[in-house]
Amino acid sequence: MTDQPQIYLVTPPEIDAGFADTLAAILDTYDIACLRLDLATRDEDRVIRAADALREVAHARDVPLVVTDHAGLVERLGLDGVHLTDPRGLRKLRADWGGDPIIGAFCGASRHDGMGAGEAGADYVAFGPAGATALGHGERADAELFAWWSQMIELPVVAEGALDDATIATLAPVADFIALGEEIWATDDPAAALARLIDAMG
Repeated sequence: MTDQPQIYLVTPPEIDAGFADTLAAILDTYDIACLRLDLATRDEDRVIRAADALREVAHARDVPLVVTDHAGLVERLGLDGVHLTDPRGLRKLRADWGGDPIIGAFCGASRHDGMGAGEAGADYVAFGPAGATALGHGERADAELFAWWSQMIELPVVAEGALDDATIATLAPVADFIALGEEIWATDDPAAALARLIDAMG
C-alpha cells in the first residue's frame, strides 16, 4: 500500500452547540472520508440531537456518518452505519441489514478478532490503540499488525487511539484510514492540529 491513508474523523466524547460549526469548517477544508459520532453519554435524546445536527453537516458535504454502537438509531435517523466496539453481534446485524449500511468493527490488537469480523461481514476493522497509552488493557496494536493486515487481507483497516506524529508516520504506509478524535479536539486549534497530523503522513 503506497497511497496516503484517508482521514476518519471521530467526534469528541462531549459536544456543545458550537461543534457543528467547527466541524463544518474542518470538512470544508480537509478531505474527510468518514465521520463517527462517538459520545460518552448513553442518553438517547442527546445522541439523537447530536446525530441530527451532525448528519446535516456531514451529508451536505458527502461525508458518511456512522454512530458508535447504537445500531438501532441508524435506520431511524438516516445515518450511514454503525461502528461496533464489540463485534460479536456483527453477523446477525449484517444479515438483518443486508449489504447497504456501513458496519465497522473495533478489534483491539487481535488479528483473530479482525479476521472474524471480516468473515461476519464488516466493511472495515479498526485496531488500536495504535499509539502509546496507559489506558485500557495496555495492549497496543503495533505497526507489525497493520503491516501484516495490509499485506494479507483486502478488508480496509483503520488505525486509532493515542496517535501522534511519529506513530502516524509509521502507520501511513500500512493503514487505509487514520482515525483522529481527541488528538485534535483536545487542542486549542483542532484545524491546525489536523493539518499537522496530515503532514506527518508524508
